[in-house]
This record gives sequence, structure tokens and C-alpha cells, in this order.
Amino acid sequence: MSGYSHAVGSVVYKFADLKTLLAKATPARSGDDLAALSASSAQERVAAQMSLAGLPLTTFLAEPLIPYESDEVTRLIFDQHDVAAFAPVSHLTVGDFRDWLLSDGVTGETLEALAPGLTPEMAAAVSKIMRL
Repeated sequence: MSGYSHAVGSVVYKFADLKTLLAKATPARSGDDLAALSASSAQERVAAQMSLAGLPLTTFLAEPLIPYESDEVTRLIFDQHDVAAFAPVSHLTVGDFRDWLLSDGVTGETLEALAPGLTPEMAAAVSKIMRL
């Protein structure tokens, strides 16, 4: 994908790539501010979080943050990804996954079975919107 965007009122916020979207959706932290990674305003952060909430979980499998060819950790994550374990949530967006996680039907056993199907980026994405 060539970028992400979300409108807040009449302003459209654009995020160049998945890495930028995740960075801008992160709650404000002074270290991120110093590194110029954080959202420039609360409105931009909300726009990033809303865009992230609508993102299909499968995007994290289609668009690795670090190219598979150049990173051993990325290769390990993708090579060990369990498609069958991911299947029960593969149709969800990040926001839907948040709601699913907070539902009464999710148990420790459910999460244990799902874990091999999730990537760290999926877990990070849902944690960025968990307070919303």
C-alpha cells in the first residue's frame, strides 16, 4: 500500500507507510518527541489511531515493517507464523481485534491457541488503541 490516511473534521492526515502510522498512533512519550517520531498533535494521533483501528490484521503479514530479505528477526517471525492459529481472527481489523479481545468469550486457552498466529506488530497495533 502506498500510504494511509484518516480525516478528522475537515483535515485529512496522511501517513506515508505502516511504520509511520504505528509511530504516530503511539501515545505521547518524550523520547518519541525527541526522536521526531510522534504525532505532531493530539488530532494527528487520533487520526493515526482511527486509521490503525480500520486496518485489517492481514496487512501486517502483507507489509512487513522491515523487509524480510534484510532482517533475521523478521524472517524468524514470518517463518514461524502459524496460519491455522491466525485463522479465527484473520478477517478482523485491528479495532475489531481489540473488541474481540475484550469480549467475554475470550479465555486464556483461546489466547494461548491464537498466540502462534499473531505477530509482534499485530500485538503492538492493538495495544496502541486499547485505551480508546
